[in-house]
Amino acid sequence: MLQSKNKVASLATVSIKKKRIGNLAIPILTVCIAAFGVLMVYSASFYTAQAEYGDAFFFMRKQLIGFCIGIPVMVGVAFIPYKKLQKLKWVALAVSVILLALVFVPGLGVTNYGATRWIGFAGMTIQPSEVAKYGFVIFTAAYVCKNPEKIKNFVGILPILGVGILLCVLIILEPNMSITMCMGMLMLSMLFLSGVRFKHFIFLMIPVIVAVPILIILEPYRLQRLYAFLDPWQSPQGEGYQLIQSLYALGNGGWFGKGLFHSMQKFKYLPFAESDFILSVIAEEFGFIGIVCLFLVFGGLIYAGIHTAAKCKDFFGFLLASGITAVYAIQVVINALVVSGAIPPTGLPLPLISSGNTSLIITMASMGVLYNISRGEKKKEVAV
Repeated sequence: MLQSKNKVASLATVSIKKKRIGNLAIPILTVCIAAFGVLMVYSASFYTAQAEYGDAFFFMRKQLIGFCIGIPVMVGVAFIPYKKLQKLKWVALAVSVILLALVFVPGLGVTNYGATRWIGFAGMTIQPSEVAKYGFVIFTAAYVCKNPEKIKNFVGILPILGVGILLCVLIILEPNMSITMCMGMLMLSMLFLSGVRFKHFIFLMIPVIVAVPILIILEPYRLQRLYAFLDPWQSPQGEGYQLIQSLYALGNGGWFGKGLFHSMQKFKYLPFAESDFILSVIAEEFGFIGIVCLFLVFGGLIYAGIHTAAKCKDFFGFLLASGITAVYAIQVVINALVVSGAIPPTGLPLPLISSGNTSLIITMASMGVLYNISRGEKKKEVAV
């Protein structure tokens, strides 16, 4: 009898240890995608890097540095209790707003292609909008879980709306409409997941839908991009050029692709081949089958995030996991739609793959938090 009880206790202990391991698919898939990203950044950029910087490894080296920094950051964050973030909601918000504001400070803001979206210092650049997305998720999750019932009233929604609109305004002033759209979609997603009343949600959707065409009309270059999206062949050497080259790359890939390093469009035909349009290069080199496999991996990571949120026992963890997953999913979907010509072109990277240290490190860190949530809280053993 005593031996039987010891066996049951031993099984219970094993069960607890397994639960503490968490969903290993999150860090494993994150590292695999990011490592593949380093390879593809080299493939997509070696010609341009050699031509412009005299170093074929210029972009790849920067991406590899980000990858090497991102792994320990992800591991470190994975073992810090995620509930500590609940106490940092105002810090997360303040850091997000301050960093976005610093973009407009002369000498700190870095301008490329007519947009000031980065902060530069000591030879490094940081893109504050990447930080702001997760700062908003932390703030919203902490605000809502403190008193979930207040979200049922419209007045209770106002702080979230105020913060979301403030961040959107700072980002659109850079200007960066693609990240502004992501932030708007993230804000609506977080409100919906928080349990906002359906009538309030519909009421909020109306100004968001109206704002999009207004923002397009206010800037001539956005209107030109819209025309190019509707018919890129009207300006094949102008606004329609990038989309046409992307479609060429997609078509050239066929079913199985031309092979790694054998894309033709990256040879100065396709602009931003290593960043916003890296998916086009992947499609040309690995074909339709390769893209399907890649999106199955993306889907696996997104599913792991959804599963983590669904299994989380506390509301803060649920909203935090949902928000992190939403940020990743929104960017993947929008990037794929842009590259395929389903929506007008926007400057939005493919997370974990496109060239960009800030995006890579921050995204890997967020996946560390997601893994931490999947591990749950340590439970006390119950006597049997």
